[in-house]
Amino acid sequence: MTAAPTGAEAAGRPTLGAFTSGQLRRLGAVAGLSAADVDTYAHVLTESLGPVSERPLNLPPPTRTFLSDDHTPVEFSLSWQAGAAPSLRVLVEPGCGADSLDHNGRIGLATVHAMAKRWNFATDPLDELQDLFLPPSPQGPLALWCALELRPGGTPKVKVYLNPAASKARNAAATVREALRRLGHRHAFAALPEADGYPFVALDLGDWEEPRVKVYLRHDGLTALRAGRLSRMDPGPRPAAIEEFFLTAAGGAGRHTTRLNRRPGLSCHSFTETGTARPSGFTLHVPVRDYARHDGEALARAASVLRRLGLDAAVLPRSLAAVTQRRPEEGVGLIAYLALAHQQDRPPRVTAYLSCEAYAVRPPVAEAPRHTVAVH
Repeated sequence: MTAAPTGAEAAGRPTLGAFTSGQLRRLGAVAGLSAADVDTYAHVLTESLGPVSERPLNLPPPTRTFLSDDHTPVEFSLSWQAGAAPSLRVLVEPGCGADSLDHNGRIGLATVHAMAKRWNFATDPLDELQDLFLPPSPQGPLALWCALELRPGGTPKVKVYLNPAASKARNAAATVREALRRLGHRHAFAALPEADGYPFVALDLGDWEEPRVKVYLRHDGLTALRAGRLSRMDPGPRPAAIEEFFLTAAGGAGRHTTRLNRRPGLSCHSFTETGTARPSGFTLHVPVRDYARHDGEALARAASVLRRLGLDAAVLPRSLAAVTQRRPEEGVGLIAYLALAHQQDRPPRVTAYLSCEAYAVRPPVAEAPRHTVAVH
């Protein structure tokens, strides 16, 4: 049963909550979720946004969140894996309306604890790291984000994203090292490849078969050749497969000469077993929106990646139509990232991250963004 509209929504002014929950409802239908599950998850999203859910969209964003380019505090993603239907996820910044980063983090923490009570899961890993990532006077671009993998049955898988630079950017590596140590991965940090920054640490909470600690690394000026050498899994993906994905997603021409000279690439290294230092998972994230003229190009690249892995590319255009009425060629950024993930004993997974565009649409660019020539 759908609740009656209130506040600005009742007055005929679109609100942030109504806009994003509407997108979720339409995406849920595309992903094959039941009407009851979609209704449940739409309410969870508006509850997670708190009071800003009723904020009219004719007002500026509640905060200049780092979560999206137009500062919408919500992002969706669809993930494909062989033998399964595409799964839908939503990422939200619960404290987006707070007046400080400290307050933002406390709201986010309270929201996750409320979810834990509702769905009966433990928050021990998060609580163990609270002083590292949620100090009294945090710094950096975020405090806490929460992601929900929307499963059939109305109970999602939950994960949180934390900021390693909360106690100053120069301490980020030490913060990541200490977090891994506290969670039992004492030698994991040494297994990570070289990086130019540590933007996120993510924790799986709740009903996961193998809960992960995920460390995200930033790679400035990344090339296909370097990308193919970033995995530390054993056994891991073939470098050639990573290079191919990189070049397809970025629209580049050569493994040596194509460099991500605008927004950097990201790698993610997942740890599940404390008895080994090596990660059990590796993901490469390419910010396709900064290397395409418009979303039509980004859509074609995503479809090419999916088809090469034998995955159903037909769902993605329907997903874009569920998020916006504009044509893909009318803007760039609706598809924010493309990611290729590998996890031990599982087939590769492709994820497309979809922007809500509640506040703005980035105009298309006249010429294809150029990649600088890498110097060796």
